[in-house]
Amino acid sequence: MESQTPPLLTVEHLTLSLNAEVKIHDLSFTLHAGERLCLLGASGSGKSLTAAAILGTLPVGATVSGSIRLQGREVNGLRLQRRKNTELAAIFQDPFTSLNPLATVGQQLTLALRSQNPLTKCQAQHCAVELLTALGMSPDNVMPRYPCQLSGGQCQRICAALALLGEKSLLIADEPTTALDMVSQHQLINILKSYTERPSAPALLFITHDLAVAAGLCQRAIVLVNGEIAEQGSFGRLLQHPQHPYTQQLVASAQRPAFNRPPSLSLAG
Repeated sequence: MESQTPPLLTVEHLTLSLNAEVKIHDLSFTLHAGERLCLLGASGSGKSLTAAAILGTLPVGATVSGSIRLQGREVNGLRLQRRKNTELAAIFQDPFTSLNPLATVGQQLTLALRSQNPLTKCQAQHCAVELLTALGMSPDNVMPRYPCQLSGGQCQRICAALALLGEKSLLIADEPTTALDMVSQHQLINILKSYTERPSAPALLFITHDLAVAAGLCQRAIVLVNGEIAEQGSFGRLLQHPQHPYTQQLVASAQRPAFNRPPSLSLAG
């Protein structure tokens, strides 16, 4: 996406080593406000480590060089706790690790709403009901329950709701559909798409190995292989004219009829 405005996120010459092994080498890309970008690659390609570097959640022992700027501010090396609370939101692969197992869904949504808005408890509960209804969930059924009493798909939609609260500038979704069944995947992608297509919505950095899922949500992709950019471009170009052998393999696999998956690809609008 070309834009005359400065990028929301700028990653320049990012190199990351973990336990003395280089995992990401000289990675550079930009992401503009309102854009939906996918980091696409197999396990071990460095896509999730890139997300962790941006979020400030890298494991102990990671060595990072290069620059990560969010809204012009250097954040490389800053832990998540030192980031501005209004900048980032994230959805991770395992929803159960992102939710408090000792609090009901209603309690968690109400607390999150009140922490970001001047609401009474009653007002926050009403907003939580509206939010769950918009996500296609039954508030009466879900709000009194604990995370362990819900399915993975339900918990992931709740994690999405929590991440989308407030006015964030960047949403990072790291393999959010991997552990979900096809129906839950479709529901979550629809939620992310409808939210990120709104005016003044946050930019989206979507991390996945699934080209078919990403093509229906994102506008362009960066294909990572062994911690380096193999190919990048709009999804239209990548699907029609893939250059790198790995991208060609992804496109061929996504277009092949498979159990429980339609054979055709659809592009994001």
